[in-house]
Amino acid sequence: MPIYEYECKSCGHNMEAIQKISDAPLTDCPECGKADLQKMISAAGFRLKGGGWYETDFKKGDKKNIAGSADSGSNKSKSDT
Repeated sequence: MPIYEYECKSCGHNMEAIQKISDAPLTDCPECGKADLQKMISAAGFRLKGGGWYETDFKKGDKKNIAGSADSGSNKSKSDT
């Protein structure tokens, strides 16, 4: 479920709420009790990990980061040292 950010226009209280996409926006501020909450516009960052359809079907060339593949130089074996 997405995390939405809200701000009260009366008291300035900021909060986050985990809600379904289909849920109605919250309106009542838990701090001052007024119905002045407004949903803020924000971007959520995420990373799809592992070797799934996103990694194997949609990325091209060097951008692929398939699970189990070696990192560029960060995973040296004992014989490399």
